[in-house]
Amino acid sequence: MKELLALDATAQAEKVRSKEVSPKELVEASIDAIERVNPQLNCVILKRYETARAAAQGNLPDGPFRGVPFLLKDIFGPEAGVTMTMGCRALKDHVAERDSVLTERYRAAGLIFLGRTNAPELGILPTTEPALFGACKNPWDLSRSTGGSSGGAAAAVAAGLVPFAHANDGGGSIRIPASCCGLFGLKPTRGRTTLGPEVGDVMSGLVAEHAVTRTVRDSAALLDAVHGPSPGDPYFAPPPARPYREELGQNPGRLRIALIKTSPLGLPVDPGCIEAVEDTAKLLESLGHHVEEAGPAIDGIELQRHFLNVWAAGNGALVEMIKEQVQDLPPDPFEPLTLALAQMGQGTTGTQYLQSVGYLQRLARTIAEFMRNFDLLLTPTLAEPPLLLGELDSPADDPLRGLMRAAGYTPFTPIANATGQPAMSVPLHMQAGLPIGSHFVARYGDEATLFRLAAQLEQARPWSHLRPPHSAA
Repeated sequence: MKELLALDATAQAEKVRSKEVSPKELVEASIDAIERVNPQLNCVILKRYETARAAAQGNLPDGPFRGVPFLLKDIFGPEAGVTMTMGCRALKDHVAERDSVLTERYRAAGLIFLGRTNAPELGILPTTEPALFGACKNPWDLSRSTGGSSGGAAAAVAAGLVPFAHANDGGGSIRIPASCCGLFGLKPTRGRTTLGPEVGDVMSGLVAEHAVTRTVRDSAALLDAVHGPSPGDPYFAPPPARPYREELGQNPGRLRIALIKTSPLGLPVDPGCIEAVEDTAKLLESLGHHVEEAGPAIDGIELQRHFLNVWAAGNGALVEMIKEQVQDLPPDPFEPLTLALAQMGQGTTGTQYLQSVGYLQRLARTIAEFMRNFDLLLTPTLAEPPLLLGELDSPADDPLRGLMRAAGYTPFTPIANATGQPAMSVPLHMQAGLPIGSHFVARYGDEATLFRLAAQLEQARPWSHLRPPHSAA
């Protein structure tokens, strides 16, 4: 079983196709892993073993990942008839009425759903410590955060419970936990993956759906399987020139890469994170790429203000929707931070909201103009190594404390959400036994360049064989 768990999803699927392994054997291996390791990590908060076993023995679709176990994040990715709480006490008994299009596409790809992963309430914080389910712990160090909001997904993949897992990203929520847990995490271009049918977009386009993976090829192949619009989408990304899997191994050419080491907020960046990105720059230059320190003109304080306006308004709307739809709210249905952010959002006028959306759109044009001369931006993924659990706590007497602290921790990732550009965190560095990611942002619609470079980096400095101390594999 441990040998199976050490394989990436592509290799697991190949073994199923060659009949070396059955879907049932893969499912049982992952169930055994969850039962052994999840009590230490608290990354899987809903288990669906019997339906997974039934699916494994049934007539699975002949997709690229036929028979491979998979976990859905407990934010979005609804599955008809299955509880989806979004980490929120108000939704602890909420059952999804229908699949999302993305869930349908995952199932058509042959994936078998084993359950759902832990996430912070409504995906607000870059750590996974919801009051409803408790803290998710980093398999590299149980005293550390997994990041968020896809922290449960990242912990599960890093610990070898499944080869990859569903994740989404509204301010870094794929890339942050990928950095914290030593994984590859790609946020696609705005509109690359659909949010339908229930949702058109989230917070004027901040949120994108994809996954956290151990290998680059799994990320590329999964995006090949699920990308594209669904009827009624408000917009969609330009179609790729060819399948992303075909980009792997292609020569990326001599890329022009702008290196940014300072926080746009003017706050300190941990020396270890700077050392990691400088080391990545040297690796890039050894591979023939051109790296120079440069960056677009970004007023980080203004960006933070307008981003927060949009984020708070979206949170306020979601809280009101939950209040309208849930008949019997439990005592203390929301955490203090959620209520404070919702109140802030409900105090934002329509004029202020549109002004902030306009600011983010102008920022996208500024960065697009800058990137006429560069293929990629390179930054640290995070301004600090993975935080200790509890560092982003938001008590009732200071409910916004965690959010304000998080801004200094994650100054780099929200920019690509604001602009809609694709971005990735690549696990190229370790510091004191903790993973440190390097963050790349490409031009709008250009995941192909990210995949080509990621595959080159993976070959030059492999990482998927590394295992945290708390691992099933």
